Amino acid sequence: MNKFYQLRKQMVDYQLAARGLSDQAVLNAVSAVPREEFIPADLVEFAYRDSPLPIAASQTISQPYIVALMTAALELESKDRVLEVGTGSGYAAAVLAEIAGEVY
Repeated sequence: MNKFYQLRKQMVDYQLAARGLSDQAVLNAVSAVPREEFIPADLVEFAYRDSPLPIAASQTISQPYIVALMTAALELESKDRVLEVGTGSGYAAAVLAEIAGEVY
């Protein structure tokens, strides 16, 4: 088990579930997506802080709580198709793809 797996699990437990997010599909999706792979290498130590982080082209990756909250609000099912506009880092799209049948 690598350190990022542990940090990801802690993020889900303490930043998402502890703040009232209870949709198990969303918690599982966020648990499955390695956020550290969507940010610049020099920022990986901050991957599981609940804050946005800068990525390329003056963009940011959204904070984990916001990604989880927006995903939960969609009430997705495996048959759903999602158009993710403004993909940026691709992290939110990857989380959505863990639940929805198709993500564009």
